[in-house]
Amino acid sequence: MSNQVPRRLRLGMVGGGDGAFIGAVHRIAARLDDCYEVVAGALSGNPDRALASGAALRFEPSRSYTDYREMARLEAARPDGIDVVAIVTPNHLHAPVATAFLEAGIHVICDKPLAISLAEGEALARLARERNRVFALTHTYSGYPMVRHARELVAAGAIGDVRLVHVEYAQDWMAEADKQGAHFQANDWHNDPRRAGPTGCTSDIGTHAFHLAGFVSGIQPGELLAELHSFTPERVLDDHVQVMLRYPNGARGMLWSSQMATGCENALKLRVFGSKASIAFDQENPNELWLTPQGGTAQRLTRGRVGGAAASHATRVPAGHPEGYLEAFAQLYRDAAACIHAVQAGLPLPDAAKDLPTVIDGVAGMRFIDAVLASHAAGSRWTAL
Repeated sequence: MSNQVPRRLRLGMVGGGDGAFIGAVHRIAARLDDCYEVVAGALSGNPDRALASGAALRFEPSRSYTDYREMARLEAARPDGIDVVAIVTPNHLHAPVATAFLEAGIHVICDKPLAISLAEGEALARLARERNRVFALTHTYSGYPMVRHARELVAAGAIGDVRLVHVEYAQDWMAEADKQGAHFQANDWHNDPRRAGPTGCTSDIGTHAFHLAGFVSGIQPGELLAELHSFTPERVLDDHVQVMLRYPNGARGMLWSSQMATGCENALKLRVFGSKASIAFDQENPNELWLTPQGGTAQRLTRGRVGGAAASHATRVPAGHPEGYLEAFAQLYRDAAACIHAVQAGLPLPDAAKDLPTVIDGVAGMRFIDAVLASHAAGSRWTAL
């Protein structure tokens, strides 16, 4: 068995230029485990900003592009072209950009939601399968060690049969007074159905909550009942969603996401109740997980001391040294790199692939959005996923 360290993957980026928060997060995550080097990009739809952003990242001038289609074509033709592209654009560009790079034979790491329609998402899944390309989706919170340990506990039967799933994702950034006016709403792409898709809060953070619930519980709902709402007077898309869930095994669930939850910063919380025990995870305290046996004492499990293989794989520093959002994001990049190297070598996907969110998870998220819209439109009736 060879001990040769795989080369750094050459990473390109579409979107994420100067001033874009999520673009910087992706670049930090890609560098954290030294698996990638960022070498090319089409960083903005504005040509001047694209070139300036590329220069700031020290790209060779010939690899700073103003059009993603040209980038895909030229990078695929280079002997040192990119192996994988990160897509960090508004939602409406996810599908066309991913399609261009998949057709060029380039692997994809994409922000969620996968697309702005289920049809787009299903087409991407088919294309990724046909071209045998890795397609990772950045559902960041699945990269936390304690989330992976929770998933491992549930799969091992530690909490018994799953009965109840409760997930909530509450933020308050839309509740701020300066975000309520017509000017802000008119200039916020998250409120433009042409760029954000048919939902706002649901696509933005509701899909994270939906994915986390399924990732840990190991089950997916068969039906849901949903209500969308906008508290913001000038807002076209929802800033609040509440959903009831029914699972094929008889379990029940609730999902609540809001960007109007005054006083909440990034309050993603999950509780899963089984026949023997329950688990609870709070994203704002990501280095711990609570396990409470029926009739027993609540146990605080901490990252670095749980001993599970899944948590250990996603852990970088000793117990008591906090890890957080950037490390979780980096974990997805590290797992994606392992998968890409395997595909390039003609080998089976590694064990890490089982925890990496992919285009399949993205399609599930689009089905969730479709069902939420259909239920709401029908007066909040039970709707099949």
